[in-house]
Amino acid sequence: MAQADTLVALVKAASSGNQQTFRKSTEELIKEERRKGHRILAERLEKALQASSSQTFLFQSPSQTARQTQTGGAVPKDLVVETTPERSLDSLILADAIRGQLQEVVEEQHRSELLHAHGLSPRHRILLAGPPGNGKTSVAEALAFELMVPLIVVRYESLIGSYLGETSSRLKALLDYARTRRCVLLFDEFETLGKERGDTHETGEIKRVVSSLLLQIDELPDYVVVIAASNHPELLDRAVWRRFQVRMELPLPTRAQLTAFITGISKRSKVDFGLAAETVAKRLLGLSFSEVEEFCLGVVRRAVLDQRVDDAKAITLSRLEHWKKRLTPKNKEALDE
Repeated sequence: MAQADTLVALVKAASSGNQQTFRKSTEELIKEERRKGHRILAERLEKALQASSSQTFLFQSPSQTARQTQTGGAVPKDLVVETTPERSLDSLILADAIRGQLQEVVEEQHRSELLHAHGLSPRHRILLAGPPGNGKTSVAEALAFELMVPLIVVRYESLIGSYLGETSSRLKALLDYARTRRCVLLFDEFETLGKERGDTHETGEIKRVVSSLLLQIDELPDYVVVIAASNHPELLDRAVWRRFQVRMELPLPTRAQLTAFITGISKRSKVDFGLAAETVAKRLLGLSFSEVEEFCLGVVRRAVLDQRVDDAKAITLSRLEHWKKRLTPKNKEALDE
């Protein structure tokens, strides 16, 4: 497309509130400037586009405003937390198989036009399962970072209402909002919404919500990457599973993964734990990434306060003893008996 046509398309998209066309036209302009060798201008345009993606309704047409009004006062921004991702895929400690699948999704999204030309669509529905604290939210953020789009996290406390039909109405408003731009939409603790409809303990309202959710997920365009994260995948409705083209389990980290994770924290914080990372990993094996991170940051804080960043061995050993005796769900049950 000639530059003049691209600029005209940009103005039309901005005036009509069509964010999808606006973004596509801007990306065309960036490609054209790169072809001309205008690298600095292309990079500035790219940064401006990424920054605008994190803003709520950069351009808003009257039809979009009307649609929000029709949702019964539920403003989409109250239903989500929208952030600009800062964590890259390379910064995560992942199994090679999982990293490979994620990289394939990123490539398909970046080269979606080629797939569309052959009558294909990039995969855009991902199910992540596994114990809490093992990187499901981090994976969602990393995907958003690699795709250069905002991360939109659903707020269940605002989404789920007490009146008949209220939750379904808010869910529709949320998904209508998501489809206005390229983004990664994260449903954390997805079992909250996607529970098995055969569960006799669930109300008819929840069953209707599940049905509505599945239909609306099917209708989302492929530039909206939907990620459902669940700590309890066994609770999910069977129909939920087949909606997701990519399904991955994020298990507890291995000793080797923890060693790499601890080494990274030590380097970034510039604190010498005084013990080999492999030794600390061995003592903490069985914990999640988030728990190990909290342990390491506890050592770092104490080392900084005690001015012992060059040799925190005594602090590390002391913290390891404390963590042996810390309160956990299992020993809490024993205390309650």
